[in-house]
Amino acid sequence: MATIIHCIAGYFFLLLTVRVLTRRPGAQMTLFEFVIVFLVGGVIILATVGHDRSVTNCTLAVITVGLLHRVVSGAKTKCPKLAAVIDGKPLVLLKNGVWQQEAMNGMRLAPEDVMASARTKGVAKFEQISYAVLERNGAISIIQKEEKDS
Repeated sequence: MATIIHCIAGYFFLLLTVRVLTRRPGAQMTLFEFVIVFLVGGVIILATVGHDRSVTNCTLAVITVGLLHRVVSGAKTKCPKLAAVIDGKPLVLLKNGVWQQEAMNGMRLAPEDVMASARTKGVAKFEQISYAVLERNGAISIIQKEEKDS
């Protein structure tokens, strides 16, 4: 029973930690951020399993975390407010050519990060961007300015 309680506490701690760190997608995560995520996960596994090295206890821990993830995912689909707390809301980073500094600073993003995302979508110049939005999943959406017919 202690294993199940440790798994539940560890799951929510890890969920909170990842949520607080940043919303950057995997391709934009630094090596340091990957190390932090895996280190915290490893610590939680050690705290969960402890000195009991039995296959049963380990299996129980993994099943508990998996089931808890399913329950939280289901709750997010039924309760949009919970989803907003866990996943966050989309943030406008660039609006009509003006950087939204509060959002940029809060997410620890530089204009170069947004431009790198824009280039992967075929947008070469800053002047071509109307909006840049940091989505809930960490991806940066680029909305191009409409070309005026001359």
